Amino acid sequence: MSTAMSLNDPLARVVVVYGGTSAEREVSLKSGAAVLDALKRQGIDAIGYDPKEEGLVGLERLAPTAIFVALHGRGGEDGTLQGALELLGLPYTGSGVLASALGMDKQRTKQVWQAVGLPTPESIMLSDTSDWSMVVSQLGLPMMVKPVHEGSTLGISIVKSQEALEAAYHEAANYDARVMAERFIVGEEYTVALLGNDVLPAIRVEVPGGFYDYEAKYIANTTQYHLPSGLASSDEQALAELCKKAFDAVGGEGWGRVDVMRDAMGKFWLIEVNTVPGMTDHSLVPQAAAHAGIEFDQLVLRILNTAVQRSCS
Repeated sequence: MSTAMSLNDPLARVVVVYGGTSAEREVSLKSGAAVLDALKRQGIDAIGYDPKEEGLVGLERLAPTAIFVALHGRGGEDGTLQGALELLGLPYTGSGVLASALGMDKQRTKQVWQAVGLPTPESIMLSDTSDWSMVVSQLGLPMMVKPVHEGSTLGISIVKSQEALEAAYHEAANYDARVMAERFIVGEEYTVALLGNDVLPAIRVEVPGGFYDYEAKYIANTTQYHLPSGLASSDEQALAELCKKAFDAVGGEGWGRVDVMRDAMGKFWLIEVNTVPGMTDHSLVPQAAAHAGIEFDQLVLRILNTAVQRSCS
């Protein structure tokens, strides 16, 4: 299988991998379809592939020269697909094996950030035998309870009482064997996209219900995305630098997104990193790119070029 690729080569074939079997399958299908349409509009020989069909065997059969990874969640964003593509010698978009695996693991991402002195809320791993009163005593109320390896806020709860904590744990455990509780940051929510060496403008996310959950992200039309974010220029610059450091700390490459909270004192707190962000009509990276003068088709091409650059390096 040839791995040489030129975007000007009419024989080059880009395969957009999307769908999969994770809990984020439906979002991935939408992201992949949007990416595929954008590539075709630009005359690139592109085809979509859902690994739920025939796995890697079916992917190899398509004889791709590069892969656009649009798989969200486990099996696509956690380093497993990236490792397989490395073995196949295929260039692909986004972060490599290590950064993908780290980014999918919220707890270990925090440990890396803490190790290099970056601010992230305190957290505790939960289990069936957890001392719920101790967790409340250490983190305070309200707190967040999250599946460690899930995205799109699936399985996440805001816990406002000790009585609700155990139920929130079991809800999160439906999605993942590893569950964490995290100190809740009261304040404004921001997200910052990274594209190559560039940091795109920050977006301030405002949700009428106060919780940026799955419905607020992908379904509701009431979520407000503030661009510009409303931050002072010095704060915007500080946030950009923090997110670049956070992305680099986990080894992020190509493109991604970092989610941040800002407390009442104006301090930024890193929440999580996304190494394969959404590319739907509700997604944040395309919005930030558009505000920076990068239209969707151009954004997709720039992301694809990160795969070419990895191949060349």
